[in-house]
Amino acid sequence: MTAPRPVALVTGASGGIGLELARLCAKGGHDLILVARSREKLEEVAKYLSGMYRIRAEVIVADLARPEAPAEVLAGVERRGMVIDVLVNNAGVGLWGLFGRQETEQVLGMLQLNITSLTHLTRLVLPGMVHRRKGRILNVGSAAGFAPGPLMAVYYGTKAYVLLFSEAIANELKGTGVTVTALCPGVVPTGFREAAGLGGGEPPAVPGTLSAADVARIGYRGMMRGKRVVIPGIPVKLMIQGLRFVPRWLVLRVVRRFQEKRQ
Repeated sequence: MTAPRPVALVTGASGGIGLELARLCAKGGHDLILVARSREKLEEVAKYLSGMYRIRAEVIVADLARPEAPAEVLAGVERRGMVIDVLVNNAGVGLWGLFGRQETEQVLGMLQLNITSLTHLTRLVLPGMVHRRKGRILNVGSAAGFAPGPLMAVYYGTKAYVLLFSEAIANELKGTGVTVTALCPGVVPTGFREAAGLGGGEPPAVPGTLSAADVARIGYRGMMRGKRVVIPGIPVKLMIQGLRFVPRWLVLRVVRRFQEKRQ
């Protein structure tokens, strides 16, 4: 009998970086559990990837902005008799505008999706990985996590959490066989702009802008190597390194102007 293939669970797998990460996991020989809100898109992705790479691709429709969703997802995994070897926490959303004018429901939903569900899924999956002494977790953050972000204050704050949480538990898991990687890309052309209230179309030109496929490839490679933090693109790395030497008031001013130009 052949050994079962490892299983990768990817949230936000219906498009953008999540879809590209799912593709790479399938290409690498993983069976897939694809999670997102859109059944139709997920089923199209599952059919394509299972046919292309001859792997098993299961679909779990869930809105991770609901507090109950992470436990429901794991229950769905168990019903399918699958064990998660790779967890990709990719699902997330942004929200543009002055914090004091944003809808409370939207703000709390973003916190639930970007922070709470990511943490909850990680907590549910991690003990099994530690017990088996193998596993990889990839948390998709953002270069936004390295700075305060006027006009996207809560979003930037959630990505700072993803970065710091990932780094901390990566340290805690040394020697267990389980690795945690934070992927922190810069601006990526996906459906993020429209979902964040920035309007449709392509994002403004930014030095070092990479495609979703490029970001996924770099992130996947970093995850498989067990890297703690992955920042795709030399311009973004240089920008983040430069933040150490720039006064905070100037960082705030530059980020504010950048966000104003994005609208």
